[in-house]
Amino acid sequence: MNFENKKSGNGGLITLNKENQEVGRLTYTIFPEENKLIISFVMVHKEFEGRGMGKYLVEEGIKFARENGWNVYPHCSYARSVMTRMRDVEDVFLKE
Repeated sequence: MNFENKKSGNGGLITLNKENQEVGRLTYTIFPEENKLIISFVMVHKEFEGRGMGKYLVEEGIKFARENGWNVYPHCSYARSVMTRMRDVEDVFLKE
């Protein structure tokens, strides 16, 4: 499995792929003046649900934010739920 980050302007899409098939995606918006990445939406295709793939996408979004010195605001309720249960995200987790 591999991730692909398609950034465009102040937004983007991270996809998780297995071979040539998309497993799921995470959409985000970046506010560079506020050092903030907002996770807007996380979706996993039905045939891959229940295997932790959504969590992998959230983790990849957090990794991308850390690499760029941004905090993460999970607007998506799923991403918020995942981040609330994660350890070691206090340095980037914006709970606003």
